[in-house]
Amino acid sequence: MWVAENAAPSQAPRPPHAVARLRTARLARSAKPFLARGGPRGERCPGCRLVPSHCVCSLHPVVPTRAGVCLLMADIEPLKPSNTGWLIADVVPDTFAFGWARTEVHPDLLELLADPQWQPYVVFPGEFVAPERVVTEVAAAGASAGKRPLFILLDATWPEARKMFRKSPYLDRFPVLSLQPEQISRYQLRRSRRDDHFCTAEVAGLCLDLAGEPQAAQVLQTYLDVFTHHYLQAKHQLPPDCQGEAHQRLAQALGRTTRA
Repeated sequence: MWVAENAAPSQAPRPPHAVARLRTARLARSAKPFLARGGPRGERCPGCRLVPSHCVCSLHPVVPTRAGVCLLMADIEPLKPSNTGWLIADVVPDTFAFGWARTEVHPDLLELLADPQWQPYVVFPGEFVAPERVVTEVAAAGASAGKRPLFILLDATWPEARKMFRKSPYLDRFPVLSLQPEQISRYQLRRSRRDDHFCTAEVAGLCLDLAGEPQAAQVLQTYLDVFTHHYLQAKHQLPPDCQGEAHQRLAQALGRTTRA
């Protein structure tokens, strides 16, 4: 599915996805407003979180996938305009999002993890995990049993993600998918001190590729590039190049050409 760059303003908006709903719930609990910088009076598009002049909602792609993604999000992550879990939920229809807390687990999360249609994989570096739990491939056995891969991503800073992994015993029964990527992260919005740490959308793209979903992986990676371009252009008060390389690659990944 591809929404044209010059989509009619009267087009019905899409229903909010899992991360958008989590953001709304998180804002409702806030004792004071969350203020993100950017734009006159700080306004941002509710559909993509960018300033209105750099909105990417008309470029929003959806790619049907057999795989699903479950985001366990640290408390503040749904509120950050730079959060890339939002982009995963834009692209992958079966994306689920839950706020993480040490003392409680959302019952819907436990129900999802127990759903027999899914084979959950906790995505985490294997060097921090008991070797018998670590896998580096998405098992064909799950597919032959009719199970769909569900990638559990800990959407947080690295120190937070390590704590989340240690203090989530309900994840202990699942295999840990340890990615072995050879490329260096291209994410430019928030940088880790380690080059082998990827942003959440990059991790999801690598997982989709392992699950035999190369188009979805490519679309997600290029959509991240488009979003990053718009985000940084807005930050520097420059117009986005809607005919630039990132936009062209996104259109090619979807099998379409951008409109002049």
